[in-house]
Amino acid sequence: MPRRPIHVTGAAEAPLRAALRALRTELAVPEDFPPAVLAEAEAAAKAPRLPAHDATDLPFFTVDPPTSTDLDQAVHLARRADGGYRVHYAIADVAAFVAPGSALDAEAHRRVLTLYFPDGKVPLHPAVLSEGAASLLPGEVRPAVLWRIDLDAEGRRVATDVRRALVRSRAKLDYEGVQRRIDSGTAEEPVALLREIGRLREAIEIERGGISLDVPEQEIVERDHGYDLVYRAPLPSEGWNAQISLLTGMAAADLMTAAGTGVLRTLPTAPDGAVARLRRSAQALGVDWPHHVPYAEVVRSADPSNPRHAAFLQECTTLLRGAGYTVFTDGHVPVPAVHAAVADEYTHCTAPLRRLVDRYASELCVAAVAGDEPPEWVRAALPSLPDEMATGSRRAGAVERESVDIVEAALLKDRVGELFDAYVIDVKEREPFTGTVHLEDPAVVARIAGGESALPLGEWLRVRLAEADPGRAKVLFAPA
Repeated sequence: MPRRPIHVTGAAEAPLRAALRALRTELAVPEDFPPAVLAEAEAAAKAPRLPAHDATDLPFFTVDPPTSTDLDQAVHLARRADGGYRVHYAIADVAAFVAPGSALDAEAHRRVLTLYFPDGKVPLHPAVLSEGAASLLPGEVRPAVLWRIDLDAEGRRVATDVRRALVRSRAKLDYEGVQRRIDSGTAEEPVALLREIGRLREAIEIERGGISLDVPEQEIVERDHGYDLVYRAPLPSEGWNAQISLLTGMAAADLMTAAGTGVLRTLPTAPDGAVARLRRSAQALGVDWPHHVPYAEVVRSADPSNPRHAAFLQECTTLLRGAGYTVFTDGHVPVPAVHAAVADEYTHCTAPLRRLVDRYASELCVAAVAGDEPPEWVRAALPSLPDEMATGSRRAGAVERESVDIVEAALLKDRVGELFDAYVIDVKEREPFTGTVHLEDPAVVARIAGGESALPLGEWLRVRLAEADPGRAKVLFAPA
């Protein structure tokens, strides 16, 4: 699921920091962990439940942003003798540390998700676990849920196994470094295979009608002794790495549906009205979308380094609204149960340090492979999980939306009255004087209102910044 992350340097302005603090208060974000939770986390970090199987001989590596310390996944890739591939994917075993019914467990259910603010994160679990004893840090032996997925020469899944195991990551890599090694031909085979397998899985994704959104990140950069917003296009290595996670999520969904008990990540097909609106945005931004071409093909052809395409990809995230979780316990999987963007049955299971539901999905898959019934504590929690995740997702969505508004307002607050060039990318049907504009520089998408004539959808427009108040978290433009 794409986010719209914004990175803020330590030199961000004081009004921005104050507005972000106010947002935390407004959304009742639970920042500090209660003492009882911290005490349990400290004790669990010293005495986790360790598995018998030892897989520390596999030279795993992680691929994350360079500053990340909550490392959920580690991977090892290899060729098989028959021309196919073997994917080992180790997922942090949070259940080795969090006892069902404990204060630590209750706090995770209260938080649901790690929340990402521009100036820091609010974690799902205490740092002693999420950035320490449970994190797959390099050189450290850790309990993990270990997936082994065999692929044929075309990248199609032919066998799946999952069990608990001890693992040890050998290296903490970042996306830029991985991309550089692969492009230069200096990557060792386990890393070089990330591109080979990633591209095969991307081709299979296209075949089944799935789509991955390469949504550009907004970043704050220093410019002329001030700060500006720009878009950063994702690297191919990020997409290849994401394919390994998608592969695992689809494998997990298959295990759960075969076993008759599970929790799926589902997304209905976008309604015609939403697709029609996106077509209007494409027209406005000059993105070629012939009527006979499906949405997925247009998205795949978009270049996230192109500012107009970047804005279009941001708009595409509106078609992902409506995603949720579907639980089944009686062997009858609800229909439909697919994720429209994945174009297959799928579940979340690869980020348990940051997302509550993944811990339960892992338990269900381990039980399914072993031929066991799911633990009672898992079955008891399943009925409530969809509502819990929905509540947490709404809060995370509000954090994201409001944070974007706050950052944009903070960076533009001294430029009220200035003129900018913008695209009109959306116009309200019943209020043709109100709509949305996209600025290429700075990288801002904001509301426009107040003109005396209907906004020209799809055209350039000279606009004036009318409001920019980080305290109110709003940016408003008006026709010049």
